[in-house]
Amino acid sequence: MLSRTAENLFWMSRAMERAENTARMLDVSFRMSLLPSTIDKQALHFEPILAIAPGSGRFHELYQELNHETIIRYVALEPENGGSIWSLIRDARENARAQRTAISSEAWESLNSTWLQVQNLDYQGLMRWGYRDFFDWVKERSHLFRGVVFGTMLHDDAFRFIRLGTFIERADNTARILDVKYHVLLPQGEEVGGLIDYYQWGALLRSVGAFRAYRNVYRDTVYPWRIAELLILREDMPRSLHHCYQNLIGTLDELAGKKELECRRLAGQTYARLKYGRIDRIFRSGLHEFLTSFIESNNMLGMQIQEDFLMIPTAVAGAA
Repeated sequence: MLSRTAENLFWMSRAMERAENTARMLDVSFRMSLLPSTIDKQALHFEPILAIAPGSGRFHELYQELNHETIIRYVALEPENGGSIWSLIRDARENARAQRTAISSEAWESLNSTWLQVQNLDYQGLMRWGYRDFFDWVKERSHLFRGVVFGTMLHDDAFRFIRLGTFIERADNTARILDVKYHVLLPQGEEVGGLIDYYQWGALLRSVGAFRAYRNVYRDTVYPWRIAELLILREDMPRSLHHCYQNLIGTLDELAGKKELECRRLAGQTYARLKYGRIDRIFRSGLHEFLTSFIESNNMLGMQIQEDFLMIPTAVAGAA
């Protein structure tokens, strides 16, 4: 297939997945900010998103005050922020519009109707909608789009590039959400293991749709190291790093055939770390360091896929 078509489909799926995961990061921060002991420092739960969520980095240029309202405005609705939910849905729709013949009509209608619902949304409209209801709506629209793609498109190369974009982005954002909690929002020593800490971990699990999965696997109270194991090493957890790379490896093998591509080698290296990794060793070497290293490796893989398959140079596409 044409590399231009592959490039549009790859970034279409990445943009929609990123919109969903940005909503998930906002959701977990919002849930944590509502806890009684943290109600007076709400902005502290949202501020890390400025550093962690991909975006334009123009918050302080556009807003004078740092609080939870301005952060939500910037990350959810700001057109000048290329990483806002509003901008990402627009970008996904524009990439889909450029390749309407490569996707099913149902997939196009899903993205187009999502954009039509959000394009004129302002902050007052968001408040009337409700923060959590809006975040849930973004997640549901992303789920609908993926389901329609899976159920209505031929599982050909176009479908495979959509899958590549989805799992590259999902792995990146799962690692970032974990890093928010472990590195930036880790409670003080006296709070570790307490009631507030339990509800924070519960909010984190719910934000990635993993609370029931955790209960089914561990059948125990919420422990940080088990959450990390679930979201990093469990291959049967849909949003885990292991599961994402298992799908990436299979998709790259289908696309590359017998060609020995550098992106396949990079993916294999990271997959081996996840397949044979142990959570106790990850903690001993430092979970934040592991997640940071993974994010860097995942970004390198995305750039290498760009170089091996797609049309637009890496520097340009990475800024998209």
